[in-house]
Amino acid sequence: MDGNGRWAKNRGWPRLAGHRRGAERIKEITKICPTLGVRYLTVYAFSTENWKRSTEEVLGLMAIFSRYIEKEADSLSALGVRMRFIGARGRLDGKLAKLMASIEERTKHNERLTMTVAINYGGRHELGRAAAQMARDFAAGLITEEELNAEAEAALEARLDTAGLPDPDLVIRTSGETRTSNFLPWQAAYAEYEFTQTLWPDFSPDELEDILARFGNRERRFGGVKT
Repeated sequence: MDGNGRWAKNRGWPRLAGHRRGAERIKEITKICPTLGVRYLTVYAFSTENWKRSTEEVLGLMAIFSRYIEKEADSLSALGVRMRFIGARGRLDGKLAKLMASIEERTKHNERLTMTVAINYGGRHELGRAAAQMARDFAAGLITEEELNAEAEAALEARLDTAGLPDPDLVIRTSGETRTSNFLPWQAAYAEYEFTQTLWPDFSPDELEDILARFGNRERRFGGVKT
């Protein structure tokens, strides 16, 4: 969800105003997803690299996250939305981490849409944590060398933050940037990509519908050949 800061700058507003508008856009997109046939939505809210931003912006973003998920959790749950969070929680404020865990527990039985929010997430960091967990489990005798040799990919995948979720079919990046920025590198190995010039606060349900229509016309072979 890129372009919040530029959206605000174009209007002569502080960057946090763009982030607040971006949070409102998340709500609109989340609500429309089930009607478009989307059952899983993952939004990249804050990366492990975003800590490099100014203290003011980081603190402001964290405050926006807290207010948004606390304010919207119940209304989204009433719509059948299950919320999950991925990323390393150890660096997050304790109150925010506790709130995230509470929302996950409260919404875990909802099935209309699973919304996953990536906070303090980085794909390389996730893979490193999963590999370290595999090593600890091997040392503890929870996984054998034979199992690792036969099912190493499955063993690693089971220790990723996204365990239990399907791999993404489609990744959309807004604002004209054409890089993946460390987002789900393992899971998105065979995802289709769409890059749009639209800044995230202007990304509308209509544009999402158009992108999904294009996606539906793509031929996906997953490395094979269709006859």
